[in-house]
Amino acid sequence: MSETTTSIAGPVRGRRREVSMADVAAAAGVSGQTVSRVANGRTNVDPDTRQRVLDAMASLGYRPNSAARALRSGRFRSIGVIMFSLSSYGNTRTLDALASMAAASGYSITLITVQSASQSDVSGAFLRLREHAVDGIVILIETHRLGENELSIPSGLPVVVVDSSADYPYAVVDNDQAQGARLATEHLLDLGHETVWHVSGPRESFAAERRSAAWRAALEARGCHIPEVQIGDWTAESGHAIGEELARDTRVTAVFAANDQMALGVIRALHEAGRAVPGDVSVVGFDDMPESSNFWPPLTTVRQRFERVGEEAMSALIADIEGTGGEHARTLVPTSLVVRASSGPRG
Repeated sequence: MSETTTSIAGPVRGRRREVSMADVAAAAGVSGQTVSRVANGRTNVDPDTRQRVLDAMASLGYRPNSAARALRSGRFRSIGVIMFSLSSYGNTRTLDALASMAAASGYSITLITVQSASQSDVSGAFLRLREHAVDGIVILIETHRLGENELSIPSGLPVVVVDSSADYPYAVVDNDQAQGARLATEHLLDLGHETVWHVSGPRESFAAERRSAAWRAALEARGCHIPEVQIGDWTAESGHAIGEELARDTRVTAVFAANDQMALGVIRALHEAGRAVPGDVSVVGFDDMPESSNFWPPLTTVRQRFERVGEEAMSALIADIEGTGGEHARTLVPTSLVVRASSGPRG
């Protein structure tokens, strides 16, 4: 392992050399391996020997690393975050809230991004976080490739999962995706539209799946025709491509897009095809990005409370770390519909 060192006076005037674990071992009369065990908080050290090592560290001015400092508090004051994508609007907002909440509680954040949601990438991220000596981990990965049976969590390490519908034996925090999709669909039906077309996110996304399922359930509850789901990839470009197809279908009078970026692409395609929004086609998005109120027309959308999700997740994790938490539960943060000018009565 790499040694954490601090300077002490050496035999040459004006120069200082580093206190090493070997110096501590010699002063305490123990092996370097024993010093390493003490510094890393291992429990397989005799209490008297541990105290002798700690006394030697103090007398030599050796500064223990974070693992050794955790001997006194029982915690490293550090939290690991595993995230699949930094480009996602929701993930970025949630990460901001996690970091703010952690700082306010006296914890630092170690962020690990993974290239894919494969078991090998996620296992590697856990290993790296264990090397960084974290007290708990927040996971922001929302793809189907991680199921409960595939994801191996280190024993005894507190974990909170954000934005996942898998049935993990840990605390799970999420926006109420189903509620938001239902509000969007019912809003359009209440405006007199006979049915609602849906532009979904990618198939492997839990969030996209929940929004699509709630859209379908809302239509079924009203006895409406259920159009074929249009699959996008969260980008405005995919929304535009799908919007070009929808614009050619005169039956389309209402569209619910699973995020605001795809809604933006749909609106542009409708404009280009000469179909007025909302005069000919109403469009509703999902997320309520800051830019949504500046779309033309301003976008009706579902507001997700990413800040509260981050705060709830971090609060649950810290409570688990500090032993003040209760039973692990699933927390759904309510969503709400923000009505703007992109939706209107059927023409």
